[in-house]
Amino acid sequence: MLIKIYPENPNEKAIDQAVEVLRKGGLIIYPTDTVYGLGCDITNQKAIEKICKIRGIKSEKANFSFICSDLSHIADYVKPIDTTVFRLLKKALPGPFTFIFNASGHVPKLLSSNKKTVGIRVPDNNIARAIVTALGNPILSTSIKDEDELIEYSTDPELIHEKYEDLVDLVIDGGYGGNEASTVVDCTSGDFEIIREGKGILENYL
Repeated sequence: MLIKIYPENPNEKAIDQAVEVLRKGGLIIYPTDTVYGLGCDITNQKAIEKICKIRGIKSEKANFSFICSDLSHIADYVKPIDTTVFRLLKKALPGPFTFIFNASGHVPKLLSSNKKTVGIRVPDNNIARAIVTALGNPILSTSIKDEDELIEYSTDPELIHEKYEDLVDLVIDGGYGGNEASTVVDCTSGDFEIIREGKGILENYL
């Protein structure tokens, strides 16, 4: 199923439709401030396994991000962070970054592994944040890849729907997506180490 949601003013009924899919253990493809993401409710083990199957990876080896609506969600899934890191997060989020933290005890239970780290995203996209807010907990997420070697990420929601309609329950058309992923920053040691350069420019917030 493909539904259109306008990011400037997300339709509440359409957001509720997406949340209903997630609550039932379904998978959705949705826009972020970078590339389109494939996501599910992080509390649903079967849905997580479905995403792993689509991506061809084992859940214990998967590097998924948690999409949060704001910083208040983060504390549940990461070990305590110091003031310097928290100040940076407040400046840089919402934005095109994935911050990697040491995982709290909640995360291994969800991903059936002894996962020590977790990636956290608060995208600057009203649709993604509205879904998480209405759901009441983060979405587990991974980027939609494209098989084409020249085009790393799929950007056209209608083409994404054609490709994934038999694998997911809902594709949200929030307009054309980007083809540059988030900047990944490792905060596990207390310093900021850029693991992948992407859309976000960390220096602007330091």
